[in-house]
Amino acid sequence: MSEAGIFLVHCIETYKFAKQLTGKQVSELFNTYNVWDYIYSCFEALHTTGDNYIVEDIDLYIKSCQSY
Repeated sequence: MSEAGIFLVHCIETYKFAKQLTGKQVSELFNTYNVWDYIYSCFEALHTTGDNYIVEDIDLYIKSCQSY
């Protein structure tokens, strides 16, 4: 698995734990708002941050998608 792929799994697990969601719920949420591609596109910047920042950044991204 690529470094970006491993990081994506880390983001999923971190978000799941922080939001107390199931894997299925996170998958559905990430599919709805295309969070997968967002994380891949921001990998270089995001992988240098902490878990709290990652969760907050994903939340901000989802909120920005909901406003459309």
